[in-house]
Amino acid sequence: MSLVNIISAIGNNSSIYPLIVRDCGIEVPTKIAMTYNQNKEDKRIAWLGARERFIDEYSVSAVWLGGIPLIDFAGKKIIKSVKKLGLNSDVNLKLISDEEKYKRRLKSGKKVDEICQGFEYNIKKFADKPEAKEAVKDLINVKNNKKLFESLMNAKFLASIAVPIALMGFVIPKLVFASTAKKMEKYKKEHPDSNVANLTFGGKDFDQFIRGREKMTTFQGALTSVITNFTTVQKMAVTDGGYAVGRIVTARKKNEAIDLAFKMSGMMFLNFVAPHWIEKAFNKITDVNLDPKMFVNKRFLASVKNNTLELPKSDNAKDLLDFIDNNPNALFTKLAGENDKVKLLKNGVRDPRAYVDIEELAKFKNSIEKFVKSAGENGVKFKTLKKAGQNADIIKFANKSLRLRSLTILANIGLSSFLLAYCLPKAQFLFREWFTGSKLEPGLIDSSEKNEND
Repeated sequence: MSLVNIISAIGNNSSIYPLIVRDCGIEVPTKIAMTYNQNKEDKRIAWLGARERFIDEYSVSAVWLGGIPLIDFAGKKIIKSVKKLGLNSDVNLKLISDEEKYKRRLKSGKKVDEICQGFEYNIKKFADKPEAKEAVKDLINVKNNKKLFESLMNAKFLASIAVPIALMGFVIPKLVFASTAKKMEKYKKEHPDSNVANLTFGGKDFDQFIRGREKMTTFQGALTSVITNFTTVQKMAVTDGGYAVGRIVTARKKNEAIDLAFKMSGMMFLNFVAPHWIEKAFNKITDVNLDPKMFVNKRFLASVKNNTLELPKSDNAKDLLDFIDNNPNALFTKLAGENDKVKLLKNGVRDPRAYVDIEELAKFKNSIEKFVKSAGENGVKFKTLKKAGQNADIIKFANKSLRLRSLTILANIGLSSFLLAYCLPKAQFLFREWFTGSKLEPGLIDSSEKNEND
């Protein structure tokens, strides 16, 4: 993989790659070191805390980053083989829900835009396209077994979040706590005269604390078509919420539960919200927001320089989708597919089973137009989008844009990682010391009898 592809991957905040870099490469090692340093007043607690953090963080990362894709993959295989009905989980249920919503609004007399994608709509639109024959067949199979398909999709979604939540929120912490308790029992036997009274690992109070919070883990509410078609990163965000609840429930002490609640809320914000905010801020400052791979795409750059790049005439949903469907070989269509704005079949035709986020597709089109305009302002005198001079050093301009975009991506990774790996633990330690009156791990000591008995 080239350097540009690597930067492109970690710059996509809708993928797992930035999470892998921040989580495994920066956040976890930093937190392990900071945990040891925070508890250095007592070397035993410092060692136990760092050991717990190492085992806990990396085992959770393995489940968090690998568990959801693995379960999703298994779920797709199971759905495809059920009763040989030809069901395919690539069919997005949002096509059905959006079309039903459109029909309800139309029936009620409310003003609605012309429908441009939907379940029945896509079946009719692609029925005469031989290239989409198998995809249309999948849509028809789902139509004939709608209730079964919805049940299977709900089950797949539930499994993809429930199993990781159970492992990360309940199983792993129990195993880590048991391992620490075993280490301390061994230490007590080897050092019978040592003072280890300040180290605690559960007991009656802990068991009562667990029983009092068991209801927190109950799943409620129906799974909608939107939820069942969450992306891997969206599922990771949901899983993180369940993981946070699990960690609070399995905490050994009340102080540890509060300490964890502070930490987990900060982690969720810094992992799933802050990077998007930072990216938007950088994009606004630099005015460069295309994927880095676009700036080394020779065909794209040549089309800009030679005025051969054709784009949809507007941001209207129908104009965008009609352009893609009527021009499967157009460069814009191929670029939209390569940048995950639309899903294309192997033959280049848009996949009728997939739902298109019109807002994201429109943003992509506008970003290309902005690049074309900027190129003109930096060398080419564009009279209109389709008429331009031939004297622009497009490669030079693209390289400049690539460096700027790469810099903002790396700066985003660096800043979000700094906030996550350094600032959040520091804030957590300050909160812990203020709330418990001690710098030490609240799960390993009785730091405040007053707070524990409140």
